[in-house]
Formats: sequence, C-alpha cells, structure tokens
Amino acid sequence: QVQLVESGGGLVHPGGSLSVSCAASGSIFSINAMGWYRQAPGEQRELVATITSGGSTNYADSVKGRFTISRDNVKNTVHLQMNSLKPEDTAVYYCTAAIINWSSPDYWGQGTQVTVSS
Repeated sequence: QVQLVESGGGLVHPGGSLSVSCAASGSIFSINAMGWYRQAPGEQRELVATITSGGSTNYADSVKGRFTISRDNVKNTVHLQMNSLKPEDTAVYYCTAAIINWSSPDYWGQGTQVTVSS
C-alpha cells in the first residue's frame, strides 16, 4: 500500500501562482509514476500532470506552459508549481501514484483545494 499526503493549495487571484506538494509513504518502491488530477464542481476528474520515476512528464493541454511538475525520488515527493492561474483552474487537486501505467493511478490522496478568484 501507498499513502499520499498533499500539502499546499489555497486561494489565489487570477494570474497568480501557487504550488501543491505530495509526500508518498509505504510501498514506495512499487511506484512508477506520480502525478496530479483535479476535479472541479460538477465536473469529472481530469489529469493535470504526471511524471515517471525516470522524469518523463505528461501535461493536460489546458495547463501546458503554466504548470510544472517535478519529483524527488529520494524524498518520495512530487511537486506541482502552478503559474498564471485562471478561475477555471479552481478544483480539488489530488495526488496520485501509479505502479505501472501513468494514466491509470492505483493510489489517490485526499485532495487539496485550489481556488482562483478575485
């Protein structure tokens, strides 16, 4: 089993920056990819960004050029830096961990709220 604990998030004005982090514990040796998904009110959960243990990244088109995902394989953490935030980025952001396929997470964190509003 893998446990994921998110931190960060909060309220930011449009155009501002915010970051969220996630620490993994447990059977971390089994993790291939870590990442972030988000779910806005009334919407389906969607992929934001993922990063493999080798450093390969994947981003949703809506965040490319604005968000950056990074990973520390020693500390078992993943970090999402969000710049030029828009109101449509408002959502609960979930940290994920996948054993095999980055697009099919096996573990999810509890989520952290990110609100972009003036």
